Amino acid sequence: MSSSRLTYLKGVLIGFGALTFTGAHAAPAPDETSAVRSFASSTGAKPDTAHPQAAATIIAAATRRAISALADAVRPLSAPNALEDAFRSYFAFKTAHPDEVRNPYLYFVDYGLPSTAARGYVFDMKSLAIVDGPFTVAHGRGSASSKYGVPTRFSNELGSAASSLGLYLTENLYRFLGRAAGGAYHSVGLRLVGVSGDYNNNAFSRRVVAHGAPYVTPTKAGRSEGCPAMELARAKRLLPKLADGGMVFLFAPDSDWMAGDPWLTGE
Repeated sequence: MSSSRLTYLKGVLIGFGALTFTGAHAAPAPDETSAVRSFASSTGAKPDTAHPQAAATIIAAATRRAISALADAVRPLSAPNALEDAFRSYFAFKTAHPDEVRNPYLYFVDYGLPSTAARGYVFDMKSLAIVDGPFTVAHGRGSASSKYGVPTRFSNELGSAASSLGLYLTENLYRFLGRAAGGAYHSVGLRLVGVSGDYNNNAFSRRVVAHGAPYVTPTKAGRSEGCPAMELARAKRLLPKLADGGMVFLFAPDSDWMAGDPWLTGE
């Protein structure tokens, strides 16, 4: 395990330990070594396998804490596991790649809901607070045959114009040029790198980005080329927060994706 991952695990252990008890005084958190030894002793794990099992335990605990803090405010959802899958994927990736997740913001979209529903949120995963949402978000025109409705087809293929499910890492902002209703428009754009394997690893080459669009309004969202587009003013406000090491999670109750995404299956 890399030193950066160990450092992150130590931080999570300390934070989780401090939150274990409520009341006037919190019990001091153990250091990483003693925590891992305790975990190994309680499970019979060998020392060389203690860290991976400790990581899994920490990810599960962090996910439960996030669900407890945020689930009541995130409604409706298209599936009971939507938010849990998002948070588990976020913490699993951050545990494995702590140096790449450089800011605490997570952009979550539930594509199991129709484009006339407010289905997007931005969370602060450090303070476990909603930064913004719910708000309308576009899906790819290749994901649905009608202008408005629930997307049912998801693809990672070039030229599909479909949305791709899974977890993304954000890169830099840039000046986005788009076209809508026969005219050009400008917005802030945020480059995305898909990290869910074959489900979205073509996102960068497909130019799937987060951006603002005039066809997204407070009450409905038109279709994009596969981008999770939001209202123009909201993009200007939110995307700079998400840039350079934030994360995006695009969910739908798609059985194939849920059975194969590495951040959901742990494989």
